[in-house]
Amino acid sequence: MSRLKNIHPGEILNEAFLKALSVSAYRLAKDTGIPQTGISEIIKGNRRITADTALRLSKYFGNTPKFWLGLQNDFDIEEEQIAKVKELRNIKHYTVNAA
Repeated sequence: MSRLKNIHPGEILNEAFLKALSVSAYRLAKDTGIPQTGISEIIKGNRRITADTALRLSKYFGNTPKFWLGLQNDFDIEEEQIAKVKELRNIKHYTVNAA
């Protein structure tokens, strides 16, 4: 079974918010004070969503900063799991020794 692609929060921002609501990246940048290059880099998947960006996006779209940071954290964790699968496999689970 093939693995689904790990989706960057920028793709969700672009597809589920900007395109769905007919908001341009330029308008989002202007209305939120996030630099247009920053919005562009997030959409391309080249930049993380920071706490500052999450606060601004949540205010603009009416959701929570935790929504945006959660998307970013989920993405980051999955990327690390993929990159370190062998290393993580070698870590033994902690067990309490019975006395």
